Amino acid sequence: MPILEARGIVRTYGQVVALDGCDFDVEAGEVTALIGDNGAGKSTLIKILAGTEPGEGGTVTFLGEEVHIASPHQARALGIETVYQDLALCPHLDPVNNLFLGREIKRRGLLGALGFMNRKAMREQSIEAFNDLGATVRTLTEPVGTMSGGQKQSIAVARASAWASKIIFLDEPTAALGVVQTHNVLELIKRVRDKGIGVVLISHSMPEVLAVSDNIQVMRRGRRVATYEAAKTNIEELVATMTGKFDEGAAA
Repeated sequence: MPILEARGIVRTYGQVVALDGCDFDVEAGEVTALIGDNGAGKSTLIKILAGTEPGEGGTVTFLGEEVHIASPHQARALGIETVYQDLALCPHLDPVNNLFLGREIKRRGLLGALGFMNRKAMREQSIEAFNDLGATVRTLTEPVGTMSGGQKQSIAVARASAWASKIIFLDEPTAALGVVQTHNVLELIKRVRDKGIGVVLISHSMPEVLAVSDNIQVMRRGRRVATYEAAKTNIEELVATMTGKFDEGAAA
């Protein structure tokens, strides 16, 4: 049984139909690529499932029970984390404080009540989280704003992995990275998957999708039109399905 099943999701913006009865599934311990041309509805679907935007129809089932994810807080309570393209990192804070942003460990007793943080515990857990994923973080004491795009992406993925117990959504995680940095992030994604977490990858890079994904779900005009096993498809077939040049019935 999938961790998450979305059925018939609808979302409109005035006269524009972003999602038109869209279905989607996420399996534990697999990388699910969500692909489609610009305007296919990928990011809108993820925002609804992450609780940052309301749906207007359809159902979402999580671990076999129907749920209504009305906020990011509710999504996090279910074990769902999201890494958006802007990463949502605070550039003036170091990696440790970014990892624990909003989840700071307070010191015991009166000092904790006064807002003092247990920086030693946070640092130790940060080192463990980065090492667990093999994340290459240059330093734990400098602001992340001084770091490379690849290191920032590693920190964002590690933060999501540290708090997610079920699903991580990744929206174009390699869009602004070079070859080496992209390779490192893809390796991070595989490590997250190997922890038993369901990873949803939105990407326009078909080679990266095929390299890291277990299954690929294709969207067009606000609907899922096909699902493929990554090992049994190719770039030509995926592009043809995205653009409507392939017979949908043969791919579903």
